Amino acid sequence: MIELAPLRLPAVPQFTDYESALRVAGRARAWGTVSAVIGNQIRVRGLAAPLGADCWLLPSHGERRIARVIGFDGGELVLAPLAPLPGLAAGDIAHLLRPSALVHVGPGLCGRILDALGQPLDGRPLPLGLVPTPVDQPAPNSLDRPPITSPLATGIKAIDGLLTCGRGQRLGIFAGSGVGKSSLLAMLARGSQADINVIALVGERGREVNEFIVQALGTAGLERSVLVVATSDAPAPLRVQAATTATAIAEWFRASGRQVLLIVDSITRLAHAQRELGLAAGEPPTTRGYPPSVFSLLPRLIERTGQTREGAITAFYSVLVDGDDHDEPISDALRGLLDGHIVLSRRIAAEGRYPAIDCLASLSRLHHGIAPTAMRDAAARIRRHLAELQRHEDLIAVGAYRAGSNPALDQAIAARAAIEQFLAQPLQQVVPFSQVQQQMTAIP
Repeated sequence: MIELAPLRLPAVPQFTDYESALRVAGRARAWGTVSAVIGNQIRVRGLAAPLGADCWLLPSHGERRIARVIGFDGGELVLAPLAPLPGLAAGDIAHLLRPSALVHVGPGLCGRILDALGQPLDGRPLPLGLVPTPVDQPAPNSLDRPPITSPLATGIKAIDGLLTCGRGQRLGIFAGSGVGKSSLLAMLARGSQADINVIALVGERGREVNEFIVQALGTAGLERSVLVVATSDAPAPLRVQAATTATAIAEWFRASGRQVLLIVDSITRLAHAQRELGLAAGEPPTTRGYPPSVFSLLPRLIERTGQTREGAITAFYSVLVDGDDHDEPISDALRGLLDGHIVLSRRIAAEGRYPAIDCLASLSRLHHGIAPTAMRDAAARIRRHLAELQRHEDLIAVGAYRAGSNPALDQAIAARAAIEQFLAQPLQQVVPFSQVQQQMTAIP
């Protein structure tokens, strides 16, 4: 005799389910009208959308354009356009496109150049098989971050030897304009031992983008890199999203077990873009005109990187120091958020030594925990020599120092030529980690 399985009736919906659905449906208004345009801010009445949502704007005369919700004012949405809006007028239609920004990611992005929205800039269509992922994601749980114990070789002698970087560390490159910041980032992209590079060029001059790709990065560097570009003429929301899009792409590769090098050039221009958005949304300006949202955006973005149980994102953020003032608000805030800072000196660059890293002003918080013992000892000795030379620089320059009066300074003067030779490195040269240690230990 065949036994029939017991009949399972569907659960009867509760009244609270209907009540909740009706409440949500009552709030959902997917259409609205433009009520005002004030500077870079567009106000829309009658449309319900969350912060960060993208909306279509349909001008009566002209093509439709996308704008992003950056705030609310009473019953109106405050939007920032993602493209110029010719022909937009009061009463034009606005409707919800998507509640949050997405980017399509996958292994096929290697070697590609994208805009802040994840669309190709290199004239080729996106590959098949990409997975949509949110651009804004929460940072990993603090307890899910294993300790950083292994170094990441960058191929740059001054960094590997004196400022050893660990897998999953976050460092800032602090420099004024024209000191060799972009060249140093290109050296990192070419010489690091990461599996893949994700590079965000935020607010760069359009001319420099192609120069960075062709001359600095090169074919070999581009093949294992994903570039996300938003030039200086891009609207502020796209300049902000370029960094978050690049971070989301790096997170996907980290979740797939890769060692990722994330480069953001520059995070200062990201802060400038967020300042534009914050002021347009009505935030009060605080320190040097930066609204509070700038100082909440920076830790949210930086904490998304680092090491997890699946992989690691080692991040380098370039910081454009305004007027060579290293105590300006963005630089000061980032030093407290990052795991180290690399300072480029205009004086060293003027002397013709590149990369122009000021080793005494720079610091890696993880150097002592991950560098081999012999390298740590050699780095401490080199730092002592550099400190002695800097302390007595004026006496040496005018010839007032007499040899033999200060044994520590005598040793520093004897080692100066070897130290200068070690710290200088051609743009195209990549030095293995083991060779860096050999050269350091050979310095007296």
